Amino acid sequence: MTVLTDTAAAGAVRRPWYRQLYVWVLAGIAAGVAVGSLWPSVGVGLEPLGTTFVNLIKMVITPVIFLTVVAGIAGVDDLRRVGRVGLKSLIYFEAVSTIALILGLVVINVFKPGAGVHANAGKIAVTGNAKNFIQQGETSSWWHYLTDMVPSSVVGAFAEGNVLQVLFFGVLFGIAVKLLGPAGRPIMAGVSVLSAAIFKVLQLVMYAAPIGAFGAMAFTVGKYGVSTLTSLGSLIGIFYGTSAFFVIVVLGGIAALIRINIFQLLRYLREELLVVLGTSSSETVLPRLIDKLERLGAPRQIVGLTVPTGYSFNLDGTSIYLTLAALYVAQATDTSLSIAQQLGLLAILLLTSKGAAGVTGSGFIVLAATLSTVGTIPVAGIMLIFGIDKFMSECRALTNVCGNSVATLVVAHWEGVLDHERAQKVLSGEPVDPPAPPSEPVPDQVPVAAAEKS
Repeated sequence: MTVLTDTAAAGAVRRPWYRQLYVWVLAGIAAGVAVGSLWPSVGVGLEPLGTTFVNLIKMVITPVIFLTVVAGIAGVDDLRRVGRVGLKSLIYFEAVSTIALILGLVVINVFKPGAGVHANAGKIAVTGNAKNFIQQGETSSWWHYLTDMVPSSVVGAFAEGNVLQVLFFGVLFGIAVKLLGPAGRPIMAGVSVLSAAIFKVLQLVMYAAPIGAFGAMAFTVGKYGVSTLTSLGSLIGIFYGTSAFFVIVVLGGIAALIRINIFQLLRYLREELLVVLGTSSSETVLPRLIDKLERLGAPRQIVGLTVPTGYSFNLDGTSIYLTLAALYVAQATDTSLSIAQQLGLLAILLLTSKGAAGVTGSGFIVLAATLSTVGTIPVAGIMLIFGIDKFMSECRALTNVCGNSVATLVVAHWEGVLDHERAQKVLSGEPVDPPAPPSEPVPDQVPVAAAEKS
């Protein structure tokens, strides 16, 4: 399942800086900003470049999640470990997501960027894509994200790219393969071969990353313009500042507890972070993130369970955004909220924030759903921030990737299986051997046919 990358490959010759993927992605982003600023109409016309690249990545997302989860579960020596890892992951996700929500709540109450706007919610016109997002949000309930976990059709879950449903089926399928014992070995062999093929496809697709980042950034700047950034600059600045504080201080502090330097980790993931910056979607780097964390010293069984789960349950950037945006709308529309009402909003966000799967636009839909559920904040008020949502989605996705990377390493450390020596070497840029494939576990059950013969 491991793929050689540009930054760290055992035995591979390090490429010169001008051939590194992150350099080309950075150049694509810079060129996109320039084209979008100087020739807005041209920038808008380049949207298909970014959209096509994102679709290329989404094409392999669900197979990667399914194969990774199945391999992770079927490769453990005891199914009880799967439950233990899952429980630890969820405990960590809930704890850190709550910290992110509270941080956003505190910051928005301290700086009050919406105070003085005095927008009349009844006169705000809701048009375009925002109208569709609001309609989707208003038809959602707090329990909507729980019931949607179970797919009505396995094929449909893959076809629609529903990460949570594919994850759910992958867990069940992995447990079933594990329970087959030796009879499940051919299936595991097939999973291993398919994984290698899918990651090879991904390796080919990533050559288009600079072009995708160029098209996506040119469209964003050309469509919304730099003036959109300045009109709500205070909210954008607060969001980016809060997210940076969360990554450096909160995640950095958590990483320090397991002897991981957050700045070294960010440098190690620079290629993935730049791709996310250019495409505004964390899904574009999910397969490479899995590969890099395994190379960093986290076992495949941990990475295969924690990373896909985190993409649905550990969206720290989205959590910060939701509290900031919801209370900004309240402040801008002069909607007074007591401390009790704000805490109630936070409790609802603990559920609804799990419905955003890291896809561009999903955070806006979840925001509409949350305001509809609360009822005290006018949903139409989200039009006040619709113009800058695209710029904020980049920061959401970046923070989500950082949060899931740290979460995986924490769970691996919590299980006592994180290779700290290897992690230090990789983060320091020292050459290391590829991670060894997990040894085949001892079967805990004989095949049904053999049992019948005996």
